Amino acid sequence: MNIAIIPARGGSKRIPGKNIRPFLGKPIIAYSIEVALQSGLFESVMVSTDDPQIADIAREYGASIPFMRPPELADDYTGTTAVVQHATQWFLQQDIAIENVCCLYATAPFVQARYLRQGLDKLQTLKDTMVFSVCRFPFPIQRAQKMDAQGFMTPFTPAYMASRSQDLEEAYHDAGQFYWWHAQTLLHGARHSAGIILPRHLVQDIDTQEDWQQAELMYQALQHNQLTTNS
Repeated sequence: MNIAIIPARGGSKRIPGKNIRPFLGKPIIAYSIEVALQSGLFESVMVSTDDPQIADIAREYGASIPFMRPPELADDYTGTTAVVQHATQWFLQQDIAIENVCCLYATAPFVQARYLRQGLDKLQTLKDTMVFSVCRFPFPIQRAQKMDAQGFMTPFTPAYMASRSQDLEEAYHDAGQFYWWHAQTLLHGARHSAGIILPRHLVQDIDTQEDWQQAELMYQALQHNQLTTNS
């Protein structure tokens, strides 16, 4: 059995109501729920939340809420892994056999079923490994610079400043969409991690109002491109 767990607590400081805020016409969490359901990869798609309003909206879009998340796992300091482990243990305590677990973020409107499938396919070839979505940095991190209080710039690694971009090793960052584990690996800790590369036009972190506006513009452009391609 494969399960999708979407963490969505009620408290959000930088963007109030972030997990259910309307994103181009529907609550942003709806995108993750709908893609998970439509992918056909999961026997259960659940939302872990402490908020009754989030729970109601999640049910409206087809997710299950088998329990409400306890307060000690809904503060500003609890990490995602602890929340997903808690939900997985709940299923196991109900004598429900779980093979694979996917954590899918509630604010991931660009997530696509084909990349979820790629993540599961890779997971099934590996042991003791977590598989997650990644994206290439658009600029060589070896040539990153820092700014002091007076505005003066200094390279983090001066030795690379004269290097050609094509001669520097590519670097990747967490795309913030999904994370796959074998259930037992999740509970006991993965020793390794592997990445599924997403194109940059499908990746946007959403932590500020500016991020939100950028994501909506990107999503609209993506929809326009799909309509143009299919017409």
